[in-house]
Amino acid sequence: MAEPRKKGLISHGIASQNRKARYDYKIGDTVEAGLLLVGPEVKSLRAGRATLSEAWAGEREGEMWLFNAYIPEWQAGSFVANFEPRRPRKLLLHKKQMVQLASAIARDGVTLVPMQIHFNDRGMAKVLLGVGEGKKNHDKRAAIADRDWQRDKARLMRNRG
Repeated sequence: MAEPRKKGLISHGIASQNRKARYDYKIGDTVEAGLLLVGPEVKSLRAGRATLSEAWAGEREGEMWLFNAYIPEWQAGSFVANFEPRRPRKLLLHKKQMVQLASAIARDGVTLVPMQIHFNDRGMAKVLLGVGEGKKNHDKRAAIADRDWQRDKARLMRNRG
């Protein structure tokens, strides 16, 4: 018999999502990276309380880091040493992937945008990074117009048929 799941905690699936990333950036490739966390951060992520709206990833001293991701302190526990909610967190990537992403940032001027933080089937926290190029305002307006047209077209087809 399966043991009951704790109410409200995420064991696998999406913990946090950056919904404006595809609106603000043209996302080319995506890369999944591991995330180096401390215990209370994992609990806070499992509660689904993280925010990625202002987060970005970059290179520092030959390693890739996730900057400005907000993971609030875990209030339910009695941890002696809590953590800084917006501290840089190390990304766990293969060396070849790190070199490839760092060269893309330097050469092409792209940005590494965290798309989502999720837990895989083994329960490990992963971050999905998108290699993004910033959109101009006219591109954003065109995307909105296209999305509205698709919605109106679906509504018309549904009413006719």
